[in-house]
Amino acid sequence: MKNILFLLFFFVQCFPSFAQNKKTANLKIRVDSLVNAEMKSQRIPGLSLVVVRDGKIDYVKGYGYSNLEHQVPVKPETIFQAGSVGKQFTAFAVLLLVQEGKMNLDDKLTKYFPDAPSGWDSITVRNLLNHTSGFGDYTNNFNYWANYTEDSLYQEFRKRPLLFKAGEKQRYSNMGYATLGIIIGKATGKFYGEYLKERVFTPLGMTTARIITEEDIVLNRAAGYRLVNDTIKNQEWVSPTINTTADGSMYVTALDMAKWEEGLNTRKLLKEEYYNMMWAPTKLNDGTIEQYGFGWSIDSANGNRILEHNGSWQGFECTIKRYPEKKITVVVFANLKRASTNKISTRILRIYQPELGITSLKTIKDTEPGITKLVNEFINNVIERKLRADQFTTELAGVLMDSTMQERGSDYFKSKGKFLKSELLSRKELDNGTREYRYRLLFSKEILGFMIQFNKENKIVDLQTSE
Repeated sequence: MKNILFLLFFFVQCFPSFAQNKKTANLKIRVDSLVNAEMKSQRIPGLSLVVVRDGKIDYVKGYGYSNLEHQVPVKPETIFQAGSVGKQFTAFAVLLLVQEGKMNLDDKLTKYFPDAPSGWDSITVRNLLNHTSGFGDYTNNFNYWANYTEDSLYQEFRKRPLLFKAGEKQRYSNMGYATLGIIIGKATGKFYGEYLKERVFTPLGMTTARIITEEDIVLNRAAGYRLVNDTIKNQEWVSPTINTTADGSMYVTALDMAKWEEGLNTRKLLKEEYYNMMWAPTKLNDGTIEQYGFGWSIDSANGNRILEHNGSWQGFECTIKRYPEKKITVVVFANLKRASTNKISTRILRIYQPELGITSLKTIKDTEPGITKLVNEFINNVIERKLRADQFTTELAGVLMDSTMQERGSDYFKSKGKFLKSELLSRKELDNGTREYRYRLLFSKEILGFMIQFNKENKIVDLQTSE
């Protein structure tokens, strides 16, 4: 009897863990299947991902090759470039300095640049953090092959006219964050990357995170790639100094990002009030709310906050998505320009949290019916193989106007049944006047998620579907 009671007790106690382990294994099988399919369809050479729950790694894995020439497999220790995901680290460094009393969010730029051009005297550090400074982007008509010092970079910046008065609008600006890096140097007396290492990377145990270097030997460094006429090529070269600016010049691994998430989750280095500032939407001068904080985009799904950012630079793509209410975060790296790490991370998050699935998402008020009309026309043109080159940017037209691509697109949408309508789920401002819209496409047989980006001339810049 004692043995029977013991076995019964053992079964009752252990059964939940058996069930949980089975559920977790199933999740990982689904993630593997998704990643392998996306790598094949997007032709991604290598990919690294990590899923963090409650500040601990739930799943981490490398796929494909970090270096095609040497056939080096990706592993969790593989170092990728993070692109603009690095902006959240720059913002975090600024908040550390504010917490220490060495900087103020309302400091005017003239405090750090006494000879600043007219108009800079009304711009604050806060404006740089949330992209409301009026700065454009230094990446337009810029010599990527010249060597710059911080001073010569500043001299380049000051030539560029302001697009609007501080706080009037929000315009994503790499120039703003590169300027923050220079300001951090002035406030600390050291290169902003050194400050990050001392005050962020080392305290959080991010042992391999660092600013990009062309000169040093960096173990496990991945190579970046791009597709040119359907052929994979190496990343484009830029001068080494351009790869050290604070708008997104970081090497980091999936394991490092898990440490970063652990620090964010437990509020290790900043007081609670500063995390709240970092993740708060921006209010413009007229009271308009923009869904961007300090180095983080703010999205929502059915009222649930999603904190996220994408990065793209020199043959690499990266996406981080945090779902704070469930304490789950997904980070995806890929070593191919224009690979959709955002799509992959979104679908992984939905695997773990089904309530974020496309059919469960709530619509928002459509204040731009003209854009939705363009979207519906585009879907019908794809189905009928009547795409027009003038609908797209030159780069995208070169890809989508190909007869084979049009045939594939038409067959794909036709397989979903008759197109019924689109429903707007979200809208946000991106770089250089580009806007991103997310829709739910209703077909008679299936429902799809659809992301589309338009530039300021309403040309389609990018698009993708999700099932």
